[in-house]
Amino acid sequence: MEQNHQADTTQFSGKRHPLKTFSLGIQHVLAMYAGAVLVPLIVGGALDFTTEQLTYLISIDLLACGVATLLQVWGNRFFGIGLPVMLGCAFQAVSPMIAIGLKDGVSAIYGAIIASGIFVVLFSGIFGKLIKLFPPVVTGSVVTIIGVTLIPVALNDLGGGQGAEDFGSPLNLCLGFGVLIFIILMNRFATGFLRSISVLIGLIAGTVAAAIFGHVDLGPLKEAGWFHAVKPFNFGKPTFHASSILTMILVAIVSVAESTGVFMALCKIVDKDISSKDLARGYRAEGLAIVLGGIFNSFPYTTYSQNVGLVQMSRVKTRDVIVVAGGLLIVIGFVPKIAALTQLVPTSVLGGAMVALFGMVVSSGIRMLGGQVDLNRFENLFVIACSVGMGLGVSVVPDLFKAIPEDLRILVDNGIVAGSVTAIVLNLMFNGFKGGVSSAEKGEAAPNEHAA
Repeated sequence: MEQNHQADTTQFSGKRHPLKTFSLGIQHVLAMYAGAVLVPLIVGGALDFTTEQLTYLISIDLLACGVATLLQVWGNRFFGIGLPVMLGCAFQAVSPMIAIGLKDGVSAIYGAIIASGIFVVLFSGIFGKLIKLFPPVVTGSVVTIIGVTLIPVALNDLGGGQGAEDFGSPLNLCLGFGVLIFIILMNRFATGFLRSISVLIGLIAGTVAAAIFGHVDLGPLKEAGWFHAVKPFNFGKPTFHASSILTMILVAIVSVAESTGVFMALCKIVDKDISSKDLARGYRAEGLAIVLGGIFNSFPYTTYSQNVGLVQMSRVKTRDVIVVAGGLLIVIGFVPKIAALTQLVPTSVLGGAMVALFGMVVSSGIRMLGGQVDLNRFENLFVIACSVGMGLGVSVVPDLFKAIPEDLRILVDNGIVAGSVTAIVLNLMFNGFKGGVSSAEKGEAAPNEHAA
């Protein structure tokens, strides 16, 4: 009976009204939109792309995000994890892509992306067998690390965006915290569908409030066209350089490590067990998405953590919502005018919503640790303490490893990866492959239950 229930939690819902499903899909798009757009803006700006090239890069990136999401959510026998997960361009690829582009040219970037995607596809089975390295104490720690390392990103956005001239201005703070308070009140007093789209309503309300104070820029909407064609190798045929390929393979491995934590978090949220074969299909879909990113001159793709928080907050766990979100991204990719419409949401408004979303990721990790890990054992507490401390520490002190070679830095200057590796290594040292599960998980009575 339980297996059937688990299988149903991520299936397509035929009972929900299509307009409700559409609204939930828009909510997911808005939650990940800022991150998806930020990467092409940074990379395109660093490589001196023209306005026309940058517009194309943003549009093709959004389209590729949609395709990558659909590949992952499909869940067939060959590829796709089959969980309600959104994919977007990998942030950890930004610096390597810029470095490759400045050294070997834009064509070398896409050659390296294609090669790294093929690498992930070919080795997905091996990656999938590493599930034994992620028992509850590791998984719970990794999910917690994902959440706490993203909170500074949310707060930077709430202040108006890192480097913004009006960062921390009273207006930005009022908009950001106003949206956060609005979402909190919606979750306290609203019920049913209204509560499930509380983030979407908060973003709309925050944007309207910002418009009243003249804080919404309509320029991108006026300048954007209605349609543009998509073609492979728009920026030229790919070239292949060994050093560039190795760099992007390292980026891909980092993405796989992050995706593993996201998959584990989602499977707990939707009450579904996943096997090493499921993980292998998930990695394979991610590898295919990376290859497509290289072919269409966009980016490598990975899972987006903020959408995990949205799944938990909205309590809507079916895949049809993610399919709608993926389809919307594809449509937006073909219609620049729609892409510009979503850019109207001010950064501070988006940041207010992200605080709640990333906080839900943290609470999901804490729930996993509290429900499945024996927290009376010092060894488990030590694993959690050091891994979360390392993950958060590396995130807030990004220059800690600036003196080591750049090719190695990518493996240690990402808080999620540093914390994850710490959790895996310490768990193997203290628990072996047991993972420090709680007495309840082993089917035994806990000490306090004996006392009772």
